[in-house]
Amino acid sequence: MTERLYYTDARLTEFTARVTEVSGDRVYLDRTAFYPTSGGQLFDVGTLGDARVIDVIDEKERIVHVFEKAARVAAGDEIKGRVDWTRRFDHMQQHTGQHLLSAVFDELFGHKTVSVHFGDESATLDLDTAILSKERVQKAERRANEIVFENRPITVAFEDAAAAKGLRKEVERTGELRIVSIDGIDRSACGGTHVRGTGEIGPVVVRRIEKYKQSTRVEFLCGWRALARARADFEALSAMAGSLTAAIDEVPALVAAQAAHLKEAETDARKRGEELAKYQARERYDATVPDAEGIRRITETATSMDPLRAMAQAIVLLPKAIYVGTVASPPGIVFAAAADSGASAGELLKAALSANGGRGGGSPRIAQGTVPDVAALQRVLTSLG
Repeated sequence: MTERLYYTDARLTEFTARVTEVSGDRVYLDRTAFYPTSGGQLFDVGTLGDARVIDVIDEKERIVHVFEKAARVAAGDEIKGRVDWTRRFDHMQQHTGQHLLSAVFDELFGHKTVSVHFGDESATLDLDTAILSKERVQKAERRANEIVFENRPITVAFEDAAAAKGLRKEVERTGELRIVSIDGIDRSACGGTHVRGTGEIGPVVVRRIEKYKQSTRVEFLCGWRALARARADFEALSAMAGSLTAAIDEVPALVAAQAAHLKEAETDARKRGEELAKYQARERYDATVPDAEGIRRITETATSMDPLRAMAQAIVLLPKAIYVGTVASPPGIVFAAAADSGASAGELLKAALSANGGRGGGSPRIAQGTVPDVAALQRVLTSLG
């Protein structure tokens, strides 16, 4: 069994321990301050002796420390460990911030936290509500930060599960529980590492909310992460403001105006493209000699599918016309047939594509698809006649 030193002292970063077992790059100790991935919280990194610890795994009764290379220690050796404090404190801020934010959502709105996840860049909690308004998020964020400014004490205690009362989330475990409490707002059974007071959490910032299955996922940042993100956001906005020769506060309105202008320009360009396609379609149609049944078959190649689709939409409106447009890379095809041509573009192209390892289809008038290579494209063209 490994004694978990972080249970009683989350700020302990240096310790000595005795090696109990070694297996390749995996080392077991009689005691450790390294936190293993557990309860959504990521593992610690650091060093044991002169070796780098790159992963820490919870094996229930024991904790395994994964070295960067094969271990050069043996059972019985005494070894000194050092936990990377920057990473540890970051995890403490995020985990304690999650407890606080979960408690606030519960206190204000009765929204329960059903799951949590802590990543290297951000953390999330899932609430048992399918709808969460922006106003509620802002109110919860403000309440959480008020409690941060109050610097309420955070304590860790060990209690028997049968006697533990007032937990934010009931647990099914029996025996001794490790209870993490934020004064006046939260009591939770948790094995993670936490700060000593809410002031150490630092700023709590909700970044995004999104529907996730039947819940709402809340992405948030705490402490140094929140500050780093604010700095990155400021630098990005400053760069945008510089390129627009504007003040930062003017950027949203200017970007919105430019987006609207771009949308208008794209709409105008599309209309002009459609008019040009109609003109070119009539030109090519008139230059094509009809076959014995009066069908005019027009073929062409292009470097992308967009002009082919525009041409197909124009030609299909002309009498007794069939259009085939192809792209060599990646191999693709657009097939169109006028209503009086006697052909169903969707049916014919889908059959030809399926027979040659391709995918696609469409309506009786216009269809398109792709094939694995140019040889398959040629076979499709042959099949379509």
